[in-house]
Amino acid sequence: MVRSKLPNIGTSIFTVMTEMANKHNALNLSQGFPDFNPPKKLIDLVAKNMRKGLNQYAPMPGVMKLREKISEKTEALYGHSYNPETEITITSGATEAIYSSISAFVQEGDEVIIFEPAYDSYAPVIRAIGGSPIYVAAKLPDYKIDWDEVNKIVNARTRMIIINTPHNPTGSMLSAEGMEKLSKLVAGTKIMIISDEVYEHIIFDGEEHQSIVKYPELIDRSIVISSFGKTYHATGWKVGYCQAPDHITKEIRKIHQFNVFSVNTPVQYALADFITEKEEYLGLGSFYQKQRDEFIDLIKDTKFKFSPSKGTYFQLLNYSEISDEKDTDFANRLITEFGIASVPVSAFYHDAFDAKVLRFCFAKSSETLKKAAELLHKVSNSA
Repeated sequence: MVRSKLPNIGTSIFTVMTEMANKHNALNLSQGFPDFNPPKKLIDLVAKNMRKGLNQYAPMPGVMKLREKISEKTEALYGHSYNPETEITITSGATEAIYSSISAFVQEGDEVIIFEPAYDSYAPVIRAIGGSPIYVAAKLPDYKIDWDEVNKIVNARTRMIIINTPHNPTGSMLSAEGMEKLSKLVAGTKIMIISDEVYEHIIFDGEEHQSIVKYPELIDRSIVISSFGKTYHATGWKVGYCQAPDHITKEIRKIHQFNVFSVNTPVQYALADFITEKEEYLGLGSFYQKQRDEFIDLIKDTKFKFSPSKGTYFQLLNYSEISDEKDTDFANRLITEFGIASVPVSAFYHDAFDAKVLRFCFAKSSETLKKAAELLHKVSNSA
């Protein structure tokens, strides 16, 4: 008999909803990926590097030129320079960076605080290595963290806190005040922080990204995780990176080298050249804000309720005026009866808390968003 380390974990909700969407030929706004290509220049650079023969193993920590460019970018944006030799590691997407970072430091009996609704990879990794996820629910309706509540559950077993800003799935963001409260909370402790910042450039309405890198008192205990896939519309390339002080990076690389060892070589060289195109990431917020605004304008006359997303390329829609079904049942029915796929937000809670909210990805073409709006109007009118 096989003994599972994760007996209560099934297939990821993203896989489930995408498979259903494909089966029923539904419009897929569930899984978070664009339906348009990366910049042509970047694709051309990848092809150029393949033709140059850069097709074998990259160095385990990543191509040095790319790490140097990341260091320059981080210093320009946030005012702190990570050593590209000892403090930056190229990973197989942000998910591998998360796995390697948690695995490197959390031991059996340790507790890790995560905020719900939470990206679904955090808790399974914590449990798989013998740790205990400690859940703190963000406060509705704006999904803010109550740091006083967090302070009450911190104890000698608290090894790590995982934050995610801009936040998937809610589109909310941590404020400067929240970051200051986090700083006070961990001061004088050995608590580490993972800061999942994969949507760092997708921020709307003049808001400012509160990267942990901007807080000197947090840098020495923190791991910052970023994603090229989110920034350059290339989620299928699975290239991300983590930045951390050398004493932390040393331990992460011990896991990374026996997990994936190294990451796609020609893509890394292409990114090293393309990352100098600053307008590509500095203009990302305005690019996606147009799509957010188009999407919510198209559905503003429906019975769905919402507050505009502050960041990421996700928009939450509350359907409580349309149906009292469980969000999982309602999401399934939207696929089978109306031909549009979303993600039920209860999937991001350990206890399947249901606030009658679905997550929709608006990283789509205008044509796709218009089709989605037509379908959502039909859903609204069916009530």
